[in-house]
Amino acid sequence: MESNDLQTLYQKAIIFAAIKHHAAGQTLPGTELPYLVHLSNVAMEILIAGSNTLDFDTNFAVQVALLHDTLEDTPTTAAELELAFGKKVANAVNALTKNDNLLKNEKMSDSLTRIKTQGKEVWAVKLADRITNLQKPPDQWDSEKKLKYKLEAESILAALHGANDYLESRLYSKISEYEQFI
Repeated sequence: MESNDLQTLYQKAIIFAAIKHHAAGQTLPGTELPYLVHLSNVAMEILIAGSNTLDFDTNFAVQVALLHDTLEDTPTTAAELELAFGKKVANAVNALTKNDNLLKNEKMSDSLTRIKTQGKEVWAVKLADRITNLQKPPDQWDSEKKLKYKLEAESILAALHGANDYLESRLYSKISEYEQFI
């Protein structure tokens, strides 16, 4: 019988994600660092948030955090995710995945709408994702792109208000710190 302890779930998800993102040749934008750095940072945010939040399913949220970009950025299918991690995790990752059939300016709104149909742990993963993305932007981004990214972060924070006090506070601080790059 498979173990459901946090360490085992984490290791299974991070290995799956590492293989998928590596095979897709994905690195952190503007760097040669493996994309796994981003995924592990999102998972770290979730682990800390889980320890600061009552009634938070950390086991579920950590899996979603580590897998959140597999459908969007690799050839992984929803069926493959469901087979490996179950329907609940696959549905959560799907909600966090932007729909490429929509116009660019509609993608985030659509994703946020789908995220809001999920449990608060999925909302928390989106907050954690944006927290970790609000680092120094790639050098090739102009001021307009940086400003749009900040405004998008503010819209995520507003849309997911009530999801997780700890992560909302972290995201608010990160948005303020990001202003130095604009």
